[in-house]
Amino acid sequence: MQVRFEGGHPDAERKRALVAPDYRVLEDEDMGISLIGIGSLDEKLSELDHGDYMGAILGLGIKREKIGDIYVREDGRHVLVASEIADFIRLHLNQVHRVHVQTEVLPLDKLEPAGQKLEEMNLTVASLRLDGIVSDVYRLSRAKVLIPIKAGRCKVNWKQEEDPSKSLKEGDVVSLKGFGRFKVLELEGQTKKGRFRLKVGKFV
Repeated sequence: MQVRFEGGHPDAERKRALVAPDYRVLEDEDMGISLIGIGSLDEKLSELDHGDYMGAILGLGIKREKIGDIYVREDGRHVLVASEIADFIRLHLNQVHRVHVQTEVLPLDKLEPAGQKLEEMNLTVASLRLDGIVSDVYRLSRAKVLIPIKAGRCKVNWKQEEDPSKSLKEGDVVSLKGFGRFKVLELEGQTKKGRFRLKVGKFV
């Protein structure tokens, strides 16, 4: 067997999986992903956030599993969805948090991912353990960090991670539900006292 993951964009967080026998050529298979463009002439559109769009789509009775990444744009949103619900959303999504919107199905190559900014931080930590770095990034005590990690509310490279002692490496992306995401940008060596110097970037 073989598996292919696709989310409509190389850096997509939410992806569909196609599982098939090893003799199939998966690169030519349709992954069933469609792009929805949401826009409006109403100036209040710029005030809407990710949760507003998600709530409006879920309010149509659609399951979360059918919705991919939602990309923030100044003039609206680009939303990746399962192709089988694309026309339903186009026909029925006409309002997002009291803002009247227009919805259209677009070719995937029209996707404009939002450019995410990183707020860089320089840290000096005793070890590269997940719990230690997360506590420093979000300025929380180690005890307060352990609770959400062990409860499954932390992800490393988009996979749930419940082991607080997991060692992080350069390039890892960590998310803590309710606090946001950060990326380990660079490991800069050790101090004379054996502590690790590293640079991380918080997604803002």
